[in-house]
Amino acid sequence: MTALRRSSASPVLSNMTKVEPFGSAEEAWLWTMAALVARREGARVVAGAGRVQRPCEPDDVVKCLDRLYRQRRIDLVHARIMRFWGERGAAPDPRYAQEKADWRIWNEAMQRLDWPLRMKGIVAGSALPMPAGEEVVVALQGRFPE
Repeated sequence: MTALRRSSASPVLSNMTKVEPFGSAEEAWLWTMAALVARREGARVVAGAGRVQRPCEPDDVVKCLDRLYRQRRIDLVHARIMRFWGERGAAPDPRYAQEKADWRIWNEAMQRLDWPLRMKGIVAGSALPMPAGEEVVVALQGRFPE
């Protein structure tokens, strides 16, 4: 007996020229949390159904976060702050005293999440800190004369 392939089960493949990467890790995280909250509330997240096509699924961003956690680059405190503020849909504001500590942890987590997302093409920009051949040498003043 042969298996029939359903047309509704085929993957959605889009043209990569139409894909718009995120501008920052913070933007990618807030988008991911909005999708996860919508999924939790019963919505079905479907690839290519949004106004803007993104280069990933929400689970791809979560996998990057999980990898950082397993490498001990992000702690449980970071993940809790990211979840709390992600569900609110906004980053903590350091101008408010109650949010200043959360902002420091949030900012640290976003800086650590930025590089893996750039490497995967989820966040726009170069993944390398500097192009090859453009290294900068900084002379430090210290105990040793030149």
